[in-house]
Amino acid sequence: MTIDLHTHSTASDGLDAPQELVRRAGTAGLAVVALTDHDTTAGIDAAAAALPRGLVLVPGAEISCYVQVDERRIALHVLAYLFDPAEPTFAAERAEVRRHRVTRARRMVELLHADGHPVRWERVSELAGGTVGRPHVAAAMVEAGLVPSMDAAFSRSWIGPGGPYHVGKQQPDVWRTLELIRAAGGVSVFAHPYASRRGVTVGPEVIERMAAAGLGGLEVDHPDHDDDERRRLRALAADLDLFTTGSSDYHGASKPQGLGAETTSRAAYERLVTTATGATPITG
Repeated sequence: MTIDLHTHSTASDGLDAPQELVRRAGTAGLAVVALTDHDTTAGIDAAAAALPRGLVLVPGAEISCYVQVDERRIALHVLAYLFDPAEPTFAAERAEVRRHRVTRARRMVELLHADGHPVRWERVSELAGGTVGRPHVAAAMVEAGLVPSMDAAFSRSWIGPGGPYHVGKQQPDVWRTLELIRAAGGVSVFAHPYASRRGVTVGPEVIERMAAAGLGGLEVDHPDHDDDERRRLRALAADLDLFTTGSSDYHGASKPQGLGAETTSRAAYERLVTTATGATPITG
């Protein structure tokens, strides 16, 4: 079985519509694909309706959160799988994060506009085609010729942390996030935990606390992890009895990795499915 447990569609910041994503997954030879858009399950129904025969869809979401370590507030992402999307407390928290994401993006555009940069909210909304987020502001900046790439837009010179046009996130801490996922019958996996190229990461002591708080697994095989990061994470997972996953973190043509670039073992997938109580995989 070829299993990819981390992908994004146009319901958040991916470039493929949910139905196109699952068709691509079928063509790529995947047996199982998880749709894990940021803080939303809005694409799940469309993906399920378009599932190719034999492909299994795992409903999920990638939840934005943070952890406080001494004086630092470190952003984290936790993948939530097979939770009940209608569970009211978790649904309300996801909705609030999405509302703030739009407010945050609009404020970034206002700051850019105030300094004379040709970025307009209407164009950012058009590029998003749905839920607006910081990547859509970055895309509008590239289109306007302000920066040569998305990575440049996310730098400290522009809308990256510490940049003049950056606006902070409003999101739950990781402890509340883990509790919300568990209470909705879901299973949690820490997304790309040691991806140092993305910014500040947490140490093993935080992951130990997360495991004690109900974390189910670690995303080890990820395009942003080097060999040493994978080795250290695999050893830590074994010590903490956490299962390990591998995933492409597919976004479409905006990122180099394709579907199935990194994969999850059948044993880890089966452990995930048997642990969840909120929802079940959907078979085409």
